[in-house]
Amino acid sequence: MMSFVHMRIARPVSNLELSSRAYIQGLSLQKVADFTDHDGFSGTMLGREGLQWHMELTTCLRHPVKPLQTAEDLLVLYYPDPVEWEQVCARMVAAGFRLVSAFNPYWDINGRTFVDNDGYRTVIQNSKWPITRGD
Repeated sequence: MMSFVHMRIARPVSNLELSSRAYIQGLSLQKVADFTDHDGFSGTMLGREGLQWHMELTTCLRHPVKPLQTAEDLLVLYYPDPVEWEQVCARMVAAGFRLVSAFNPYWDINGRTFVDNDGYRTVIQNSKWPITRGD
């Protein structure tokens, strides 16, 4: 059986430049690719060497898509080192993300939840993955 080797998280955004800057600054990502007016879509892909995933932020020029999300649509990133975790949380606020209480209180125990300008939530979790029962 073959398993996948990379994951892309795609999100429509209302302001491609603003959203790209926020995720680059907040999560220390880099622009790894972009495209303009590809069948009406423009986008930026953000990642970093060594990650097994990247984000694709898109906007549709012909038929704008309003970003829709719920309080439980989360991007959860695990930072086991407390010093690095605090630094990432500070960068998220400096990048323009709002700190909010999590809808599910579990995420407030060892993490902080941040909301971007479109309402997408990112949890910065101060623990390691995989988490075993009892952690």
